[in-house]
Amino acid sequence: MIEILDLTKKYGDFTAVDGLSLSVAKGEIFGFLGPNGAGKTTTIRILAGLSLPTAGVARIGGIDVVANPVAAKRLTGYVPDRPYLYEKLTGRELLRFVADLYSKDWRECEPKALELLRYFELADWTDARIENLSHGMKQKLVIVSALVHDPTVLIVDEPMVGLDALAQRQVKLLFRKLADEGKTIFLTTHTLSVAEAVCDRIAILKRGRIIASGTTLELKEAAGSPGSALEDVFLELTYE
Repeated sequence: MIEILDLTKKYGDFTAVDGLSLSVAKGEIFGFLGPNGAGKTTTIRILAGLSLPTAGVARIGGIDVVANPVAAKRLTGYVPDRPYLYEKLTGRELLRFVADLYSKDWRECEPKALELLRYFELADWTDARIENLSHGMKQKLVIVSALVHDPTVLIVDEPMVGLDALAQRQVKLLFRKLADEGKTIFLTTHTLSVAEAVCDRIAILKRGRIIASGTTLELKEAAGSPGSALEDVFLELTYE
């Protein structure tokens, strides 16, 4: 569902993403990890159609995100690391607005949206103004808004920011359920325990290049530390 070939992004003389290639299958949760400045968010912004690559190709569902951005975005839900919400809207109004952006009939989207709001224990706040929600509640609403149009690919940048332990567990269970339904999830996070718990495969990025990839077990075995936590392997690979 996601294919990246020789993707490069430069800002002047600085190369943020350097000849990146990877593929993510349907129904897979793919972890995209790396230290600050490794190129994770830059790659995600290209996939989401918010930034243009300097070179290379990125496709979602076989659709080139540069050549046909609108069609690619119709397949995609996006949770940014710093989401912006229209705070004077209610949760329901926001979700209806997002459905309209994707040319979806709200009457078709509403049952699923309300189901997700109930799942995240936001049902009683559906018609409250967003400005009155806590940070964690807003983060959960952002996740719901990314799913309201029923995308086939979910791109998530730091999903656990501001979430308590229960909400983090809800998000992990939701991601697994979505993957089991055939949706593809491309996830970046600094919470390595989350990546270890939910990701089917992981790529570790350093200075814009993939330095290791595979399942959690494969990464540990390649590092010669099969009994270690993913965090130990990550630190060994990225800070050596």
